[in-house]
Amino acid sequence: MSESAAARLQALFDGKRLTPTQRRIAHCMVRGAAEVPYLSSVELAELAGVSQPSVTRFAVALGFDGYPALRRHLRESTPASSESAAPESEPNEYQQAVAGEIENLRRLAEILADPAPVERAGVLLAASRPLPVLGLRAAASQAFGFSYFAAKVHPDVRLLDEGGTMLADRLDAARRAGASTLLCFALPRHPREVVEALAYARGLGLTVVTVADSSFAPVAAHSDLLLPAAVGTGLAFDTACAPMLLGRVLLEAMADHIPGAESRLEEFDAQAAARGLFAD
Repeated sequence: MSESAAARLQALFDGKRLTPTQRRIAHCMVRGAAEVPYLSSVELAELAGVSQPSVTRFAVALGFDGYPALRRHLRESTPASSESAAPESEPNEYQQAVAGEIENLRRLAEILADPAPVERAGVLLAASRPLPVLGLRAAASQAFGFSYFAAKVHPDVRLLDEGGTMLADRLDAARRAGASTLLCFALPRHPREVVEALAYARGLGLTVVTVADSSFAPVAAHSDLLLPAAVGTGLAFDTACAPMLLGRVLLEAMADHIPGAESRLEEFDAQAAARGLFAD
C-alpha cells in the first residue's frame, strides 16, 4: 500500500520545531493534502488564515528555499495514482497525532531496555530529603503529576511550578533543608528561566535529574542525568505521553529505594476508604 498524501505531509513536518502559526499552516496542509501541491502561497495563506509571508517563512523552516520549492517537492513526491485513492482510507490529522505518540512510546521502550539510568535516578530521588520537583509552563503538569504521586511514598516533596524571583529562594530553602537532588521536567518551548534555574541549582550543589524531550534540549548542559522522552508535534500543541510515562517509571524506581513505601501506600488506601475519599 502506498503512503497516503496526508502521511507524507506529516512526515515532512515531524521533528521540526514550528511556531504556532507554522503549525496552523501544517494542519491546513494535512487536511487538504490532495489539493495543497496545486495551491499558490497566497491561496494557502487564505486557506490557513495567515499572511503570505508566513507561508514563505514556513517553507524556509522546513528547509526549502521558499514556497515554490516546497510546492515543487510536493508535486514531485505525489504518485500519479494518488488522485484516485479513496479519501476515507487516508488517516486524518488526529489519527496521525496518535500514531506519532505511539512511535514516541516505542522509542521510549527501546531506551528503557537499559534500565541503569532510571535506576540511578531512582536512588538519587529517594535519597533527597526534601525532594524539589521543577516544571514550568508546558512542563508544569508533568511536575505536578509526579509530585502528587511521589508524596504518597516520599516524606517531603516540594513542587516548584511557578517561576519568578521566588524560584531561587525556594531552591535555596530546599538545599538548606537537606535536598541533594532536583528533579526537573523540561518540555518545549524551553523557558530560559528553567535553564537558569538548573544552572543555579547545580551551583548550590544539587544533582540535577532532568526529563526532557531530547538529549540536545537546552537544559542538557545543566543536567547531571538527562532522561529523554520525545513529545508529539502533530497537533497545534505538543503532546507529552512519553514524558508522562517516563515520570511514572521514575516514581516506580524511586519507590523501590524508599523503605516502607509499600506500607505507606497501604496506609493511605485504608485512610481513603475510612474517609470515603473516592467514589469507586
